[in-house]
Amino acid sequence: MSRFDLRTAAVGDRVQHEFLVRDRAEKMTKAGMPFVVLTLANGSGSIDTAPIWSEKLDWCLGADRGKVVQVIGDIGTFGDKGAGKRQLTVTAPLRVLPSDQFDPTEFLPRIDVETERVWDAFDDLRAKITSPTVKAAVDLFFADDEFRVRFERTPGAVNGHHSQLGGLLLHVFEVTKIAKTIATTVRKANADLAVAGAMLHDIGKVEAYSTSPEGFAHTPTGMLLGHVTLGALMFDRKLRDSGLSLAVAQRDELLHFILSHHGALEFGSPVQPMTVEAEIVHWADEASAKATDMVDELADPELFPPGTDVEVSAKRSWRLGRKLWRRPAPWD
Repeated sequence: MSRFDLRTAAVGDRVQHEFLVRDRAEKMTKAGMPFVVLTLANGSGSIDTAPIWSEKLDWCLGADRGKVVQVIGDIGTFGDKGAGKRQLTVTAPLRVLPSDQFDPTEFLPRIDVETERVWDAFDDLRAKITSPTVKAAVDLFFADDEFRVRFERTPGAVNGHHSQLGGLLLHVFEVTKIAKTIATTVRKANADLAVAGAMLHDIGKVEAYSTSPEGFAHTPTGMLLGHVTLGALMFDRKLRDSGLSLAVAQRDELLHFILSHHGALEFGSPVQPMTVEAEIVHWADEASAKATDMVDELADPELFPPGTDVEVSAKRSWRLGRKLWRRPAPWD
């Protein structure tokens, strides 16, 4: 199946492609007439349809969440043309494709680098840990093939930075590389511990997030406990089951990386960083997340409409809480 690139789609573009129905909203007008708005997605992003009004509701029969549909329509906007939100106006009945004709994961966003390359770079950093005890603690998870498969398929977030298949792997690699660079630069920081903390800090997301044809979501356990708490529980459980002998202080320091990596109580950490290495991991996590937010938002067609020469974003970025500037020409 060919894929329509929603990132570069401009107003007026014709659409005749397959999309995953990410969401279906059944609504009513003030006059009590029903209409439907679909959220359609593929690996390049998502877009809402213009309202499918009551007289055409049969056009979207069976177009339920998780289904793949063939769509014919045009890209338009809703609201002010300068900052209006793009929408897809459906101009013909949708065709719901049989489930056995497609792999739903093909319609989910994924990282734009081969996961094998990321694993190679990640495992190279892991192999260079000099402390046998620290490496053994990291290997409880990252020498486990079953965990690696789950880790690779987990997004870095449900929405926001690294919300892609392979996103968690890429994010944790970035955090680890940044943390090691800082730790080898800062006087008296333990680079092995910074690497271990970075590699372990987000393991809880494997149990906190789910992937399905409908997209990424929080698991019930993830909603009840959160990935920070889950990560600490997973590490403690794995350590007990493995028989790896760590001193209480060693166990607690590794748990501290997981529990403190958000930096503050109001951001989800039950404790704040209390060691140099935990502080490094926290800011490495922030650097990976915020830099990726910036990269993603600079490519967002809602902020910088395709086919225009907009330098300052048409509206504020919801992720970053401010307008952004995109340089009009590259440096020499």
